[in-house]
Amino acid sequence: MGTFSIEGGHKLKGNIQPQGAKNEALQVICACLLTSKEILIDNIPDIIDVKKLLDLLSSLGVKVKKISKNKYCLKAEKIDLNYFKSPSFKEKGSMLRGSIMIVGPMLARFGKGYIPRPGGDKIGRRRLDTHFEGLIKLGASFKYNKEQKFYGVESKSLKGTKILLDQASVTGTANVLMAATLAKGLTEIYNAACEPYIQQLCKMLVKMGANISGIGSNLLRIEGVSSLNGCNHTILPDMIEIGSLIGMAAMTKSNITIKNVSWDNLGQIPDVFRKLGIKIIKKGDDIFIPEHKKGYEIQNYIDGSVMTISDAPWPGFTPDLLSIVLVVAIQAKGSVLIHQKMFESRLFFVDKLIDMGAKIILCDPHRANVIGHNFKSNLKATTMVSPDIRAGISLLIAALSANGKSVIQNIEQIDRGYENIDIRLNRLGAKIKRI
Repeated sequence: MGTFSIEGGHKLKGNIQPQGAKNEALQVICACLLTSKEILIDNIPDIIDVKKLLDLLSSLGVKVKKISKNKYCLKAEKIDLNYFKSPSFKEKGSMLRGSIMIVGPMLARFGKGYIPRPGGDKIGRRRLDTHFEGLIKLGASFKYNKEQKFYGVESKSLKGTKILLDQASVTGTANVLMAATLAKGLTEIYNAACEPYIQQLCKMLVKMGANISGIGSNLLRIEGVSSLNGCNHTILPDMIEIGSLIGMAAMTKSNITIKNVSWDNLGQIPDVFRKLGIKIIKKGDDIFIPEHKKGYEIQNYIDGSVMTISDAPWPGFTPDLLSIVLVVAIQAKGSVLIHQKMFESRLFFVDKLIDMGAKIILCDPHRANVIGHNFKSNLKATTMVSPDIRAGISLLIAALSANGKSVIQNIEQIDRGYENIDIRLNRLGAKIKRI
């Protein structure tokens, strides 16, 4: 188990380029299974979850060629369907959440798709019903081995239909969308997720020859085609890392520029941080965060009541940044209620922040009230364990702002979603040692 040793209290300064979007990468990589032609993908983040997915696809028979540090060529010409029966597949498939998105493409092209119960963050229940209910409506038969926790769908021919998703799941939408591209006839997916990740996947599939309309809305129409071609695709910058860097700059009173952020795809992220009192300056396609020498003050609602920041399906505020917002509020002037609606275990990391001196009241598994210090007292260094990706980076932000040396264990969770974060932050003046 890896460990970070963090010497807090150092200001950061300089420019930083955000990595490619993790959530988009896992989707578009799985899309290579829809064709036997070459897929060239640029700006793939060098993170654990991506490496595990590429390793799984390679074992499945996909030719994975690394062109450069963040650029890969994928060719799913010969797939070993017998690999699904192997212990290796059950082991590798269960190690990451993103493995679920191989099911839709495999079902569409080969008539069968299997997956063990996927792993990922320990943030609460993350059911797979949306995925499989959508695939069943396209004509798949569903099987589940309860003892082995092994899912499977099979179909000789998928047929387009109207699908109303029970929730606007990003990965569920991606799975059903990819399967529908090769189904016969018209498929309508209503209550579809419309995050930039899904928009990017749609644009990539269109380049491959798919017929998709309604991109960017919650109603996608897909006219099935008989086959898809190869294409080139570039992944967007990771808006979750961008939000993490904004929060980090504010908490450490730093002066940094986040380069090439793709402003048009950030949604409410800049405005939510501005509601915390953080100055965010747009310079072309960059974000400049000036040093907050006098701190930052949380806004109230126009009637004077305490502000609530909560997550919602896009274009609402992404749940992946609520942990970061919570940490940033620790040093704000004022108070805010954080309402995490989607996952009942995501806020449980706040006990470590309380140990560091944060004023947080955990109201229930979904809500936390944060009373800001206004930098009148600093957090104390401590030893922590990273429970999931976003909590891990939040604890790192807290440690960077604290007095003394903190230790974060189980940093593999951070490495799952953030590329060489210690090296990149050290270039800005952070003092992080990887042990």
